[in-house]
Formats: sequence, structure tokens, C-alpha cells
Amino acid sequence: MTIRVVVADDQELVRSGFAMILDVQEDIEVVAEVGDGAAAVAAVERLSPDVALLDVRMPVLDGIEACRAISARSGCRTVMLTTFDSDEYVYEALHAGASGFLLKDVRRDDLVHAVRVVAAGESLLAPSVARRLIEEYTAATARPSVPSSAAERLEVLTARERETLLHLGRGLSNAEIAAALVVSEHTVKSHVGNVLAKLGLRDRIQAVICAYETGLIAAGAAGPSRVSPSGE
Repeated sequence: MTIRVVVADDQELVRSGFAMILDVQEDIEVVAEVGDGAAAVAAVERLSPDVALLDVRMPVLDGIEACRAISARSGCRTVMLTTFDSDEYVYEALHAGASGFLLKDVRRDDLVHAVRVVAAGESLLAPSVARRLIEEYTAATARPSVPSSAAERLEVLTARERETLLHLGRGLSNAEIAAALVVSEHTVKSHVGNVLAKLGLRDRIQAVICAYETGLIAAGAAGPSRVSPSGE
């Protein structure tokens, strides 16, 4: 199955470079190259691609707003690209629905891998913008106490599903969660799917944010310094 991709960046050389890297892959086809966020949204609506690569800073409509519109209107998954290693950009992009976040100095192979991972329904962050940044940003903006409405979100989960969300929030892979809960990986995949469905989350990265925002994990709490990119 061919992965259809839209590439959006206001710098033509950058845009063309990413498109060339992806288009030579046997399983990837770049169906459009555009220079602003509004054009990206229009291209996604017109062409129904699987993945959209979006620069954070673009004219007309920035990448965050384009991501939000694409996530709300289609099943296309988004990967944000930026030169700015910024906590705020990561947090805003993930809330907008992004499934990946990469810096523009990403290696060729890592870019291709990111598109494949996201197209397969998983999530991926560049190592330098992984869970450490989510922790730091939520810690910096955290309220003294978690609103009851946020904590009440978790009431739909079973006790085992809450444990699963806790481990997701700490960045554990399915294999690590299985070991912690003393169950099979198949059972963990079922729990993860239930957590995402019940809480209305797109992917594991949004589950990390949810774990912090609902107070299940205290912002800045110690834990593994990564989010599993593939979930396995």
C-alpha cells in the first residue's frame, strides 16, 4: 500500500528537498507540495493523503492551525517540522492533533521512518523533543491543583486501564507495560486501545498529555525520558 503525503513549507528548497527524499521511496508518493498552511488544508481536502508534513511557521495559516483544521476535518495524520526546539510548539502541536514532531535537521532515514510510523497509526517525536519537553512545559504551566473536571475524565476507565494510562504517561512501551502488569503484550494492546477510545485520544502521545493534565502523574515527576515512538 502506498503512503500518500502532502508536504507544506514556505521555503521552496526545504519543501522540495523533503519531497524528493520521500518520493523516491517505493511505498511513498508525494501528491502535493504547497507553501502555506491554507494551501495544505485545501490539498488534504482535495487529495485525501495519509500524512501531511507541516512546517510550524508558514504564511496565511501557520502549521499549528493547519494541523488543527486537518485533524478536525479528515483522517490525515500530521507530522510537524520546525527549526525551533521549543516546548510550546510541541505542546500546541500535539493538542492540535499532530502525531509527530521533527526538527528540520532530521536525517533522511529518520524522516522516511517518521512518515511510515505515523501512517501506520502510531506516534513519533524527535529525541530532542520527546517527553522531557512535555513534562517541562506542563510543569511550567501547571496549576496548584487539578480541576475536578479533568480528574473526572478518568472515571470511564477500569482500574487496569488507569494503570495502563499511568505507564503510557511514563513513556513505557507495550513490552514494558506488559512486564509491569504481568500480562501479555496482546492484553496491553487491548488496554491501550480501550484507553484511547474511552478518552477520545488520537494516539499514545496525547495519552501522555492526558496523564499529566488529569493529575494521574504529577508534572515534572521522575520517569523514563522518552515516549515510545512505535508503541512496541
